[in-house]
Amino acid sequence: MTSGRKTLRKRIYILFVARGNDGHLRKIPIPVHYLYVFLVGTAIGVLSLTGVATSYVRMLLKVSRYNELRTEKEQLKNRYSRLEQVAKERDIQVASLGSLAGEVSSLYGLKSDPTLAAASGENVQDAQVASSLDQLYALRSSALTGATMTGLFLGLTRNATTADWLRANSAPNLWPVEGAVTGSFGERIDPFNGEGAFHSGVDISSSYGQLVIAPADGVVIFADFLGGYGRAIVIDHGHGITTRYGHLANFAVTPGQQVNRGDTIGYVGLSGRSTGPHLHYEVRINDTPVNPHKYLRLTVAHTGGFAAGS
Repeated sequence: MTSGRKTLRKRIYILFVARGNDGHLRKIPIPVHYLYVFLVGTAIGVLSLTGVATSYVRMLLKVSRYNELRTEKEQLKNRYSRLEQVAKERDIQVASLGSLAGEVSSLYGLKSDPTLAAASGENVQDAQVASSLDQLYALRSSALTGATMTGLFLGLTRNATTADWLRANSAPNLWPVEGAVTGSFGERIDPFNGEGAFHSGVDISSSYGQLVIAPADGVVIFADFLGGYGRAIVIDHGHGITTRYGHLANFAVTPGQQVNRGDTIGYVGLSGRSTGPHLHYEVRINDTPVNPHKYLRLTVAHTGGFAAGS
């Protein structure tokens, strides 16, 4: 009985296999613990494969990231090389520009820029770059606006700067009309009453209808009849400087109009208190009349250029 009980407690799985076409069955007993061993082995195998696959995926990600970093490093290296090359080229260009600016300045007798003089091709600072370009732009601007020609004709060469040329060019130093000065600035005898009177400008004799030109760039702020001036024009040249033109026959500009140096603004006449065709010309600083004769340095030549005036 004891042996029988032990046999009944033994748990097994029976696998029936059919043999051939005759229908005979073969019974294969499989102990339960074999099945447990198989399941445990299968689980271990699945876990091992999962671990290997995970490790492989992580390795692929690391390799990909490494390749990205290496590519990025190469790109940064190339960019740095290009920037370094650009910086070297900029230094060379600035040195060349500084040399050119110095040569042009020396040619015209301008003051040399100490910042440029201290610049070297190997150590060029941003301030030196800006200074070099500013001087070149100033030279270009002075050439295009005629300031260079004005400065040379006025003798502004030794120890002068482009700023001096530009200031000279903005001053009303061009004769508004060519002719003899028949009335000087200051005290004189009034031609109408024979008494002493202050003459706030100069009278320039000219033929009736002769063109009157702007002696400098500016804005027309008045163009109308003005008492004894007759038909008059007032131009604001900035920096508190204005010029006034009297006894005109007619106007060629209107208030608010921008005029450039050499533009026609009106025509010589004899309107107002005038004894004959001439131009009454005034220069005022902060609305105070000053002697215009010290500004009358240049005349417009018939060829279209500038020539020294009296």
